[in-house]
Amino acid sequence: MLADPAQPASLVLAASKGSFLIKPGIGLMVWTLFVFGVTMFLLSKLAFPRISEALERRKRSIEESIDTAERTRTEAEQLLAEYRERLKEARAQAEEIVQRARQTAETHEHEAKEQGQTIVAEAAKRAERDIEAATKRALDDIRREVADLTIMATEKVTRKTLNDQDQKRLVEEALSELDFSTISGEAARN
Repeated sequence: MLADPAQPASLVLAASKGSFLIKPGIGLMVWTLFVFGVTMFLLSKLAFPRISEALERRKRSIEESIDTAERTRTEAEQLLAEYRERLKEARAQAEEIVQRARQTAETHEHEAKEQGQTIVAEAAKRAERDIEAATKRALDDIRREVADLTIMATEKVTRKTLNDQDQKRLVEEALSELDFSTISGEAARN
């Protein structure tokens, strides 16, 4: 093989001896193993415990987060159950309030009807009493008028003034001839 002047001498020497990767040297192997062992020892004393500790903290943190999430979920389910129960109770109370309101309204309506009927009945009785009183007053007025007319007619017919006894007798005779019951019956019907 001809050596290329541009190639370094060590490559040319290595190529002439064969591949150093296929036939490694024992010294290089020992030093590589020694450096690897020292590196592993330093890593196991310094880095691996810290890495392991960090991983353990992370694991605990994740477990605590899972436990917290589980507790939170359980509490949320309990709260949801409580809220549903309260909602059910509120609906039952609302139904009860509505029912009581209906009953109260019906009671008030019934009482109002009864009071209205009582007021109408009292008004009718008052009206009857007023009518009877007015009829009685009217009859008394008519009797007085009849008495006065009778006295006046008698005085004109007899052309003399009557004394009190004669006036009284004549008025009673005239009133007994009149039938006031038909007048009071007609007034009560109207």
